[in-house]
Amino acid sequence: MRVCLISTEIFAWGKFGGFGRATRMIGGELVKRGVEVFAVVPQRPGQQPVEQLDGITVLSFPMARPFEMLRLFRQADADIYHSCEVSLGTWLAQRAMPSRRHMITFRDPRDWQDWVMEFARPSLNRLQVVGNYLFESSPLLWRAVRRADALYTIAHWLVPKVERMYGPCPKPRFLPTPVPIPSEPAKAATPTVCYLARLDRRKRPHLFLDLARQFPHVRFRVFGKSRDKAYERWLRATYEGPNVEFLGMVDQFASTTHGEALAGSWIMVNTATREAMPNSFIEAAAHGCAIMSFVDPDGFASRFGYHAARDDFAAGLAWLLENDRWRERGAAARRHVAAEFALERAMDLHLEAYGALLAEPVPAPATVRRTPRPAVTL
Repeated sequence: MRVCLISTEIFAWGKFGGFGRATRMIGGELVKRGVEVFAVVPQRPGQQPVEQLDGITVLSFPMARPFEMLRLFRQADADIYHSCEVSLGTWLAQRAMPSRRHMITFRDPRDWQDWVMEFARPSLNRLQVVGNYLFESSPLLWRAVRRADALYTIAHWLVPKVERMYGPCPKPRFLPTPVPIPSEPAKAATPTVCYLARLDRRKRPHLFLDLARQFPHVRFRVFGKSRDKAYERWLRATYEGPNVEFLGMVDQFASTTHGEALAGSWIMVNTATREAMPNSFIEAAAHGCAIMSFVDPDGFASRFGYHAARDDFAAGLAWLLENDRWRERGAAARRHVAAEFALERAMDLHLEAYGALLAEPVPAPATVRRTPRPAVTL
């Protein structure tokens, strides 16, 4: 079986985000299971047109020439084209390879309310948000969703949202993001909380950092960087102190720092105004961290920590620390993630999804002929 992953990033060459982390994890694990994997992504500085990454053949195109993806999709000649979120690449893959199977995993579908929140607190500027909205609201993307052979979401609560956004189409189903389950973590001896997200305004990292002054006996560890360098410099200058540590962006594929920090943390705090199902939730839960968050996707915060729905993070942190409530909540989070998102189970479900697609007959025009697969030159 040959699978082509379609994504806007792949957690390499200077672009490190949740979509890319999931794409690289899924692709690498598929390779370990004997699947031939391609990925088509935008080309980043220092990235060659064809690269090998964790056994994945990564094909890239210049940002200014997205229609070059048509050639790359034909070059991949995959049995299944799996979009890790709907994009222009989804529609182009359907155009380039109409007789193959096409599926979409929704990781962060944005409706009008989401765009209002993006506009209120842009990562860079409001012009960038408007451009993203016009691109992601394109009729081509709507058509690509309606033409897909299968739709999936990374959280249960996203299923009805996708149905509302796109109307009659294949019934979306839950497909968990894979996460390795580590051995029983050894928690730090002193209270330790962490933040794992971009240091962008929409994520509101200042609310996390404000807690450091109210809880001087607690260690605050900050992972991530900002797309707005001036804003990041302001955060560091304003909040650096004896109990605050800025670690920047940590490449979890190349370093053990990420896992070690989660293993020692008691609580993971998320202050963003909106989230779908962040990788940080399931990664932190896998390490036995309680989850404190303004948003509550699939009840992660309310069941496994504290739902700070009124931005009452100080009250939530005090409550979790009192009588070590965080420990029971973190243990429950770890059990839940082990049952639903564990690497082996999640990858088995991905392979089942691919197998079900390939088992269905594909009506192909008489003029469509499968040609021998070309070699890819490295």
